[in-house]
Amino acid sequence: MTSWAGRSAAEIASAVREGRVAPREVVADHLERIERLDARVGAFRTVRARAALAEAKELAARPGLAGLPLAGVPVAVKDNLAVRGEATRNGSAATPDEPAREDHVTVARLRAAGAVVVGLTNVPELCVFGTTDGVHGTARNPWDLARTAGGSSGGGAAAVAAGMVPLALGNDGMGSVRIPAAHCGLVGLKPGHGVVPAGIGNGDWFGMSENGPLATTVADARLLFSVIADPGTAAAAPRGGSGPRRIAVSVRSPLAGVPVGRVYADAAREAARLLAGAGHEVRRDDPPYPLSLSTTALAHWTAGTAVDAAGLDRRRLVRRTRVHAAVGRRFVNSARTGVARDRLRGRLEPFLTRYDALLTPALARRAPAAAPWHERGWLRNLLVNTYCSPLTPPWNLTGWPALSVPFGTLPSGAPCAVQLVGRPGSEALLLDLAEQLEELRPWRRTAPLDATA
Repeated sequence: MTSWAGRSAAEIASAVREGRVAPREVVADHLERIERLDARVGAFRTVRARAALAEAKELAARPGLAGLPLAGVPVAVKDNLAVRGEATRNGSAATPDEPAREDHVTVARLRAAGAVVVGLTNVPELCVFGTTDGVHGTARNPWDLARTAGGSSGGGAAAVAAGMVPLALGNDGMGSVRIPAAHCGLVGLKPGHGVVPAGIGNGDWFGMSENGPLATTVADARLLFSVIADPGTAAAAPRGGSGPRRIAVSVRSPLAGVPVGRVYADAAREAARLLAGAGHEVRRDDPPYPLSLSTTALAHWTAGTAVDAAGLDRRRLVRRTRVHAAVGRRFVNSARTGVARDRLRGRLEPFLTRYDALLTPALARRAPAAAPWHERGWLRNLLVNTYCSPLTPPWNLTGWPALSVPFGTLPSGAPCAVQLVGRPGSEALLLDLAEQLEELRPWRRTAPLDATA
């Protein structure tokens, strides 16, 4: 009998709605895959096996099942969003081990749409860094188990790439959806500000953090996005656009002195060539990134951590988090004013007024090793993160939508990726362009872990 694990969310939901499979069978198949593979991958902090099976059984008797967009779809939730009945540990030993009384609003929307939460995924402490490792485990890239899945939504990305769930809910404050999506060969969307309810940490890192989907197909990413987005926002925009678009392609790093590796630059150039061949007007043009961008990004990144760490027992935080928060305390007041972000938006807005979208590499270099980075010094972590992913932070600072799309492979065989960026309200357009890339250059949806078992 064929397992439902590894199928797309759209395929599963359709089968459940039509009565071709019971939700409990779907969930059981995915739980079996988690049990078999996660000891090697490290995607989950906790698996809700008994609760998920019970909820799937209840779902089968739910009125209106035939109309639910995520009917019976197993999902994973990042461990900084509340799931009723489970502790939200945020990757830390310093957070309270008390079950949440209510679901986060996005989790509640997933459940209302028929999804079943099978577990909470591993994150780096307080979701600060681009490697997912810490006291609750290490999330590895299913395509290359010697390397990190990325962060901070690394556990969710690893779970989806390994076929343990078809969808994961992550969030992105400096690239935390797009970075692991790029490493693990997934579609990862950071919506623009105000499109999806945030409620992440103590203030959403000054409004820079957004909840978004991790999926193996553009259709699945669009599906989850449509469920969690506020009604009447960009998620409701029609598909298909209105013909050719003006697209800028840039392979320049936004951060001075941080180079983009050749394989990632070549991927962006090749994606641009395919989009041009599909009828779009594609031009090489670099956004006017200011030299001050690196200091602006560092100030906001560290200040967001300082706010989240306030009230926690610092003795129970790992070293890199303690230092990050200590550095950030001096920047909290200036980050709250938003002056630097307003200045950056003012500088970059004319550029994206001339184009419908910007195409860039998603990353600058391959994933760091899957190692105990949380036991290493702050500066070493800072440099590893910066040199791997300099292309994601500008779009958190501006609050504009950005999307990571699998495109090509690295010499190791792990996935490569490109990034699409747009003006506020352009999420549907970015998904349309990503869907064209998916049609022109399809990618393998899940890592071949069974072959290496």
